[in-house]
Amino acid sequence: MDSDGTRDARGTHANPVPRPAGPPDVPATPPRPARAPGMPPLPDGSDFLAWVRAPRPEAAPGVWQFGYRQRPDEEPEQIPARQLLSGAVIAFLVGWLIWSLLWNGYLGGWWFLPVDAMIPDSWAAPNSYGRLVVGYAWYVIVALVIMISVGRLGRWGEVWRRYGPPAWRRAAPVNERPPAPEEDPAQWNQLRAAGAADAADRLAAEARSGLMRDVDHARIARAWQGVRSGRHSLATFTGAVLKDGSAACLHPSGARDLPGRHALHDLVTGQVRLGTTADDARNPYAYRGTGIALGPDLLGTSLLAVGPPGSGKTGGIVWPLAESLCLHALAGRAAVVVVGAAGAGLGAADAYDVVVRIGNPESVYDLDLYGGTTDPDEAAAVLAEALVGDLADPHPGGDSRRSTTVLAQLLGPFRAVHGRFPSVPELRQLLDGSPGPLGALRKALEDSGKESLLRELDARERQLGHPGDVGSVLADRVALLDRPAFAGFFDTSGQSRPFSLRALDHPVRVRIDLPARGHADASRILARLVLAQFTASVAVREDRSLFACLVLDDATGVVTPEAVRGIQRLRSGNAGAVLTLRTLDDAPRTLRTPLLGAIGCRMALSGLTPWDGQDFAEVWGKEWIEARDVTDRQIIAETPAGKALHMVRRVITGHAPTARAVTVRQVERERWSASELAHGVPPGHAVLSLTSVRGEHAPPLLVDLRG
Repeated sequence: MDSDGTRDARGTHANPVPRPAGPPDVPATPPRPARAPGMPPLPDGSDFLAWVRAPRPEAAPGVWQFGYRQRPDEEPEQIPARQLLSGAVIAFLVGWLIWSLLWNGYLGGWWFLPVDAMIPDSWAAPNSYGRLVVGYAWYVIVALVIMISVGRLGRWGEVWRRYGPPAWRRAAPVNERPPAPEEDPAQWNQLRAAGAADAADRLAAEARSGLMRDVDHARIARAWQGVRSGRHSLATFTGAVLKDGSAACLHPSGARDLPGRHALHDLVTGQVRLGTTADDARNPYAYRGTGIALGPDLLGTSLLAVGPPGSGKTGGIVWPLAESLCLHALAGRAAVVVVGAAGAGLGAADAYDVVVRIGNPESVYDLDLYGGTTDPDEAAAVLAEALVGDLADPHPGGDSRRSTTVLAQLLGPFRAVHGRFPSVPELRQLLDGSPGPLGALRKALEDSGKESLLRELDARERQLGHPGDVGSVLADRVALLDRPAFAGFFDTSGQSRPFSLRALDHPVRVRIDLPARGHADASRILARLVLAQFTASVAVREDRSLFACLVLDDATGVVTPEAVRGIQRLRSGNAGAVLTLRTLDDAPRTLRTPLLGAIGCRMALSGLTPWDGQDFAEVWGKEWIEARDVTDRQIIAETPAGKALHMVRRVITGHAPTARAVTVRQVERERWSASELAHGVPPGHAVLSLTSVRGEHAPPLLVDLRG
């Protein structure tokens, strides 16, 4: 047998045939290889086709829809297997005993009297054929009555459903047949219906050959939505698909996937799986054992996760969500900004388009201190929130408003003179009231004849040194950013590459590393700055079809009155925020209830303190449940037949005959009490409640984050 599978004409080893003499063989030209040497074989598209064709039925909020099978709302009562099987066997033996007693005449012939009463006299002879037929028919009827009676008593129907062929059919793997071409999502029928059959054929071919990935599918589907909405033309879309196939409409970075994945993602539904709902009596039966997943429809109401260090906030929640949002950004669906301490495990730098390492001299990008705005009043409001937002009263008109006015009195004149906003050292000098910078600014304004801005500067100079002036407080906070470690950052002269959150109109992936070590106060200021710029930028976006999300790992010191109001406004702008806290004590006491009320998805991880649990218990409220009080009273038989029947019933069921009295009451109780949240959540678990942007709710669920 040759290497190509054909049999050699010279024979086999068992029956060799001598080769005739002749000219030597001329070696044949080897065939051209299908691919370059060392290249792996082309992938098979079966996995992708199975993924894209998998059922994704409608489900309750938070349920992992990939391959989901719906469960009933109420848990069916199930008898223990040992009791069920023993009862079935004992019932069979009892039926056999009764039939044997009847057949052998130990119970007399009374049970055959109906036959004797019904047959005519002509059939009365013992050997009559009619009597034999009727008699055996009567035997069958009596046997069926006995079998049905003991079968109902022994629950043979339940045994059949649980261990018979119906259970085998449920347990056997179902071979899914390929859907019909008109229903196959891999055929891109929506493109065919719009007249782009050539593009649909190209995409279907690449899907079958294994050249298409889930990100490609989601990205092209997003581009097709742009065609349907009128943002792109059909000719442009079709040309790109015919030219590049599944690599069409690429992300500006050119990437088609992340360097690696940590969690399970389904880009058809946009979900990322975080864990599995525990099989616990406190969870609704419909949720038990199902996967728990989050997507933009839930993150649009924002998420707050509270748990001590080591409870799994970063590795189990923050990074899977950030990874999912980065995949959405590659598909052109989302823009994500991830903020955390340097080295916090928020993914590799290759997974992001922009990485801002504040305080690291090797950082390629800088952070725009003023958020890319050219309006002095807007820049002053955002900067005041970052500098002294944690000092403001939880009511409009607090210190934040006064700080905004002070900053606006300086930023407006400075920009009018220099065409830019001041750098951190320049802003610190202006807030300190140094005569030199203020005098130079005044002279430049006088030379340019800007009288209105001169009045702003005069008002600032009159307030200098007066009791209650917030300029000194602002100067002290700016001094935290005016450190040698930040000397090359927050540049406003145009010599660096500052990143501005105005870029949220594009599917950008951004990671901002905060200098937590040795600069904790500066890190909190910068975190507040990013959150304030994010909420301000989301409100003025032109394209709100792009979901924008801010992922803030460790929001200590970030929760301010204005931040809570900004989070409330994110839902209307198709945006959301993910915040984590070690404890609710990291937020002001007066803002804990408003924060929990402004956020739709709340998560309490294991190890929570009882006082933190009390806040969650209050926001989750109470529910009405049915309390059943059951009283069993044993029935005492008076007659020998009754005692025998009770004995048989006790052998079959395992319980003495009783009369049960059930009292049902409606009582109100907490969904999760503070004590249960503090001591009843196992390690690696969390209690999660969800609210979607459509207003759908999921009750607090005990979730295994390791599943």
